[in-house]
Amino acid sequence: MSKENTSLFESIEIEEVNENFFQLLNHDWMLVTAGVLDDFNTMTASWGTFGILWNKPVAIIFIRPHRYTYNFVEKYAHFTLTFFDTRYKDILNFCGQHSGKDVDKVKETGLIPYELSSGAITFEQGRLVIECQKIYFDDLKNDRFLDREIIHRAYPAKDFHRFYIGEITQCYKKQ
Repeated sequence: MSKENTSLFESIEIEEVNENFFQLLNHDWMLVTAGVLDDFNTMTASWGTFGILWNKPVAIIFIRPHRYTYNFVEKYAHFTLTFFDTRYKDILNFCGQHSGKDVDKVKETGLIPYELSSGAITFEQGRLVIECQKIYFDDLKNDRFLDREIIHRAYPAKDFHRFYIGEITQCYKKQ
């Protein structure tokens, strides 16, 4: 585990990110990580969004309450969204299929935790990191779905996601 090393990542403005966010989320996936160096968890996600809200750059993530990472996002003010080169897809698969309650994802995958100056955690292997501070959350609600088919397809157990809006406070790219 390492403390922030200024030579590993370069801080960039969000407007400098020249990525297709549809590709990043839907095909490349990301690790959502919350906590501090001695108390964190990470999970793979392919749902989310980026935009401007309340005149702030934001990211919105969705986590079901039964996911172990949910507890960390609830407890800590910051979370990171880390994107990787395609050669790490097996690691992302592993982190999406195994719970941090049951396995040490860092030990099993070889991920190297990296502490940012805020104390938020990412991984040395990441190529793009978006750091967020939570500014709002809410739960998806059964009676608010206009397309009832979504409930049957995505929520047969009625285990609706909580969504978190995070103000994007920093972006980093691998140097």
